[in-house]
Amino acid sequence: MHHKPPHKISDLLLKTVLFILFTGISVHAFGQVPVPADSVKADSLRIKEKVVQAAKPTDTLYKQYDFGDLVRNILHPGRPAAAANKKSSGITIIPNVASNPTIGSQIGIKAVAGKKLGNDPNTLLSVAATSASITTKGIIYFYINHNIYTPGNKWNFQGSLVAAKTVSPDYGLGIGQASSGSEADQVLANPGRKGRALHSQFYNIREKVYKEIDKGLFLGAGASFDIRRKIEDTKSTTNLTPYNIYSDRHGFARDHYAANGLLFNLQYTTRDNQNRAYRGIYVDAGFRINQSWMGSSKNAVQFTTDFRKYFSLSETNPEHVVAFWNWGSYLISGNIPYLELPGTGKDPGFRSGRGYVVQYFKGTQYNYSEVEYRFPILRNKFVSGVAFANLQTTNDESGTKIFQVWQPGYGGGLRVLFNKATRTNLCLDYAFGRYGSKGFFLGLNEAF
Repeated sequence: MHHKPPHKISDLLLKTVLFILFTGISVHAFGQVPVPADSVKADSLRIKEKVVQAAKPTDTLYKQYDFGDLVRNILHPGRPAAAANKKSSGITIIPNVASNPTIGSQIGIKAVAGKKLGNDPNTLLSVAATSASITTKGIIYFYINHNIYTPGNKWNFQGSLVAAKTVSPDYGLGIGQASSGSEADQVLANPGRKGRALHSQFYNIREKVYKEIDKGLFLGAGASFDIRRKIEDTKSTTNLTPYNIYSDRHGFARDHYAANGLLFNLQYTTRDNQNRAYRGIYVDAGFRINQSWMGSSKNAVQFTTDFRKYFSLSETNPEHVVAFWNWGSYLISGNIPYLELPGTGKDPGFRSGRGYVVQYFKGTQYNYSEVEYRFPILRNKFVSGVAFANLQTTNDESGTKIFQVWQPGYGGGLRVLFNKATRTNLCLDYAFGRYGSKGFFLGLNEAF
């Protein structure tokens, strides 16, 4: 009896879906906006890393099937696959499309590039990305990101440039707890999670330089300039809004602010892959010190932590992974502008809090935890699945303390393997939260 090769199953099930996704047809996605859902580390789409070591039995790339194989089979049936370690073009251009009630329908273009510098086999992949997009609700977004490792990982340069005319969703301060205080306290707490939208112009320039001081251990410093202008709530008929109340109480102008400061970080990593780790650990801790002499509206000191741990459950199928993530940001002194408060989706990759939109919960003290189980579905690893659950907690100005109240989120999703050499995935997740919050989340690479 004649048996069809494994990739034929993938073709039959997924050609139509992928053709729709990658020819620019929008889907309704209640994603975390107004920031790009994918981080610099996620921007290795179609970038192939040179494989310098022999494949292990548990990581046989030639048996895996990715999006490049699918395209080859559609456009050039019968053409044999290129070797897994073949070095291809480091630049890819893709459409940047999305649609959800907050931003409207979006169209744009995105270019990503990657290269491994030097000949040291341990050097991590350097990546860069740029994107320009516009939406039917008048949102314009442009950014350039880079994450560069010099040969041998002696130095690491991370930075971004953003210019945007954007809309930021506003659901009040805190974790959704009612306030027994004044009318202003009740509006600020917004226990019913009534949504508002703040229009503004946003500019960001950020650069950090890390120096490897021991294997996997980096010491870093840098600066960040976050500026918002022409902030306005075009829908509210009253001045008694969470944004106005917070800004007035903490001495910020309603129509503009700047949060400019110095960054100091310590980072340690043993992850086997930045895009989709099977095993290892990642830790980053640091201080952000906003300073008025740098143009910041207020002085402030924040402490941030980022911890990730990965457990592979199988030697023969290492893609079976349990991953854990905890991210926190804590104000030590001073004041932070309302739209810069840590909260849902405000982690460095903008991927936390699936089930809610960005800043659905926020405060001066914030902590987030998530656990995810990742597993292959098809034998050729072209399609995988995930199941996840998360918890977040924060404080408010009515007496609720951090770690006192928690809000959950949970869901599952599919992964489509784009590049087997770099473990680059397209992520399609559906997640649920409280207050009727739910939606579809689209991104590149794992959330963490």
